[in-house]
Amino acid sequence: MTTSEPLFFPAKAGRASEDVALQIEAAIMAGRLAPEQRLPSEREMQQQFGIGRGAIREALRALKQKGLLDIRKGVKGGAYVCKVGMVSIGESLALFLKQHDVAPSALIEFRESVDQTLVVLAIARGSVEAKQALVSMAEEFEACLRQNEHDADRIGHLDRDLNLALADMAANPIFEWIMQALQRGFSSHDYTLYDTPMYRERTAANWAETARAIADNDPLRARSLIGYHYAMLRHCLSDRAAASSRVSPDDS
Repeated sequence: MTTSEPLFFPAKAGRASEDVALQIEAAIMAGRLAPEQRLPSEREMQQQFGIGRGAIREALRALKQKGLLDIRKGVKGGAYVCKVGMVSIGESLALFLKQHDVAPSALIEFRESVDQTLVVLAIARGSVEAKQALVSMAEEFEACLRQNEHDADRIGHLDRDLNLALADMAANPIFEWIMQALQRGFSSHDYTLYDTPMYRERTAANWAETARAIADNDPLRARSLIGYHYAMLRHCLSDRAAASSRVSPDDS
């Protein structure tokens, strides 16, 4: 007869609440506690860890603040393992970038490297139907950007849908998760291209050409067009920075 390994062990003296939090977090990370699974009751955890209720509650509060637990009230109340979603990941990424003052050039470099890989995977793994759908979406996006009175909200939605469709075609869940987090959490400053008339039409045409290159199974052209998109974005940001720092004759 075999006995299963206990979920938790007696907490170390002197830093009981910290040790409890570490053990619960380790169980979550190792998959021994699944998303939406309810933890043992406070009374049961007191017995398993060999400590008082105060230390247990302190550990649970710390894990709630980290986004690992959800504390619920009522008949079915208790501590439940959180299921981390794309929204929370995106918000965490956005907060990280704001707090660490990540340069636009670093974001653009990262997005370009991701997109360069995505177009190759989309060509290799995407279905004919998915490729044609991407072309249709890109042509709709192009038409939207060519309108004199462009709708910023619609442009944003179409841009997000195009990027998510491209990631979906790669048939790799990690790329899909990353793209969803990117789209929800922060941008690569593409909005500057859409706000600048000189670059808007070029961007529209480039997206449509990229989609067609994917549909034509032409990875070299697709990667070249991705490179051109981000080269335009760098130039656009440089132009905007130069314009904002330029001093008019009246100010001298």
